[in-house]
Amino acid sequence: MSIILVGVNHKTAPVEIRERLAFNDEACADGLRRLVDGEVVREGLIVSTCNRVEILSATTAEQLESGAGRLAQFLDAAGQLPAGFLNSYLYRHTDEEAVRHLFRVASSLDSMVVGEPQVLGQVRRAYSVAVEAGTAGRVLNRLVHHTFRVAKRVRNETGIAANAVSISYMAVELGKKIFDSLKGCTVLLIGAGEMAELSARHLVNAGASRVLIVNRTEEAARQIADEFGAVTVPFERLDQALAEADVVICSTGAPTYVLTEAQARQALSRKRNRPTCMIDISVPRNIDPAVGKVPNVFLFDIDDLESVISSNIREREREAERAELIVQSEVMQFQQSLRLMDIGPTIGAMRENFQEVARAEMARQRKHLGVLTKEQETAIEALLLTTVNKISHPILNQMRRFYESTEAETVPDEQDIFKLEE
Repeated sequence: MSIILVGVNHKTAPVEIRERLAFNDEACADGLRRLVDGEVVREGLIVSTCNRVEILSATTAEQLESGAGRLAQFLDAAGQLPAGFLNSYLYRHTDEEAVRHLFRVASSLDSMVVGEPQVLGQVRRAYSVAVEAGTAGRVLNRLVHHTFRVAKRVRNETGIAANAVSISYMAVELGKKIFDSLKGCTVLLIGAGEMAELSARHLVNAGASRVLIVNRTEEAARQIADEFGAVTVPFERLDQALAEADVVICSTGAPTYVLTEAQARQALSRKRNRPTCMIDISVPRNIDPAVGKVPNVFLFDIDDLESVISSNIREREREAERAELIVQSEVMQFQQSLRLMDIGPTIGAMRENFQEVARAEMARQRKHLGVLTKEQETAIEALLLTTVNKISHPILNQMRRFYESTEAETVPDEQDIFKLEE
């Protein structure tokens, strides 16, 4: 079996492209069921986050090229884009490189913020959706569980996660850069998901004097507010909250803009044009880019955070180098286990072949044995098969060990020698 990975991320595609491709859980499951046909694409999994959309698939070596093409076409269609539109943004990895890429993603070595912890949970969620959709088979099951092990090793054996930062942390840091300090500032969070919770934690640590939370579901907002001493505001009073806020951090899952240029202008006039920093960490974006044209409004989207993040990446480079060594070692181990998956059916077929030869020989010689009871025939057959198994076991076991420790492609040769079908 072979592995293909096709996708875009924050390094290869701007946010306006990534937001066209974003999948929620329902769309992800529906898309996987359409994509996985059992022939060209035999298994499938979609990782969709604010920074990346990637499809991981298992197929046969003969179908690698056509499989990669299918995945690219699927992404074009998902984004309602012309065929081939994404080609200049896409990256494609196969087999060992695909495995290495997934290990690096889950270990947060490929993240905008190296060491941020959220991505592993996002990979776990993507795997759960694929399992529920019935598109994760034996190859992806083994690969993903190995991926979890690699991420755990990197986190436990390196300092890459020390003082871990995240996109939400960076958003707070950006607000601090605009106002020098958040002490005395009123911060408005639009949304009450995981990003909002993380932002609230960082805001409290940064000394924000007042935190407002607006969410369509007030109960979710109240849970965060109770934990961090924030104040909930009904969604219908968003405009009033905007007029009070110095910093706005938006992180909802809405498919359209929740904050428009007109709302921003009205809020600014009510606060007598006092500067406002607005940070949109949603994908798709939830603040209309036109808001950035409003005087005294400083608007940033998720791509703008990269400049703030660059200094953190430099600090973590040393630990990242250690993590890369772990990833490389684990890639080699996984490739060995994948080769064993390939040879397993061949060894089983060889054992069956040996047993069939023994049974055929017994049938040919049966007439020379005279009259036997049923119990005697069963005992003779059992003795014959046990002898064949004991003779063949060390041979098959040695083959398995050899195949585990070498890059040689031995399966086709063995299939030819013993006349086995694939």
